[in-house]
Amino acid sequence: MKNYQSHFRFNKQERSGIFYLLLIIVLLQIGYFVFKSFPRNADGDTLLVDSALQAQIDTLKGRALRKESNKTYPFNPNFITDYKGYILGMSVAEIDRLHAFRAGNNFVNSPEEFQQVTMVSDSLLRAMSPQFKFPEWTKKNRRSISGTYETSQTVRGDSDSFDSLAKDSSTDEVIADLNSVTVEQLRAINGIGETLSTRILKFRDRLGGFLVDEQLYDVYGLDPGVADRVLRKYKVLNRPLVRKININTSSASEISSLIYIKYAVANEMVNYRNMNGSFSSLDELRNIPDFPVEKIDRIALYLSL
Repeated sequence: MKNYQSHFRFNKQERSGIFYLLLIIVLLQIGYFVFKSFPRNADGDTLLVDSALQAQIDTLKGRALRKESNKTYPFNPNFITDYKGYILGMSVAEIDRLHAFRAGNNFVNSPEEFQQVTMVSDSLLRAMSPQFKFPEWTKKNRRSISGTYETSQTVRGDSDSFDSLAKDSSTDEVIADLNSVTVEQLRAINGIGETLSTRILKFRDRLGGFLVDEQLYDVYGLDPGVADRVLRKYKVLNRPLVRKININTSSASEISSLIYIKYAVANEMVNYRNMNGSFSSLDELRNIPDFPVEKIDRIALYLSL
């Protein structure tokens, strides 16, 4: 008869293996319970510290943004928007007076004229006027013919077609309209030959006609002294009707149809609009890379929002 052998009988080596296995299991269980019971207040404190630090960072960011938003840059007061006027401290009535004045296609050319139109207080004018930036050609209007022009009261867009913008103080005689002058008439002026006379007319045609006398200075290659001689005889008497380009809806090709703006700059304008939303003021064009800011006041005559 076969002897029955129990399956629970182990030799010494097997018993040692079982013992060590049980020991490992017990140690793992102890480690697990110790880990579970270990207080985790330190982690909570860390989270609280991080939250407080983040709150401080957010506060500093908010202050920086407010400081940046309140920072002012030189601007043309003719293009003050409701928001800009509010930031500057103007009342609603003062802003409305300016907008009503501009609705007649009129312009102010000095801080004094700005105060006359808006009726802002002397203290507010003193605070604002250091940031006013008027185009160079309005400064010429404040000098006599030896310096160039007399001061014009305002730039008007009615039937006199900005005639007050560049009135010659040495003579009241105006021979012809700058928008109808011919090549032959221009060539009769000392310093203008066939090339320059043709270039002036091409420039005028690209613009659709001169809106202000000072655009003559933008003709490439035309010496300012020669331009002065032209303007002693020819001025903008009949301002043409031009279709203004809406910079918030027009494509780069449409914007670059204006002779002052190259296609690359027009494309930057469209990219800026796509990234930041619609333009709220023409002064924002100063943020566009390579934009001819020195001519922004003349360019603005052809643009709309």
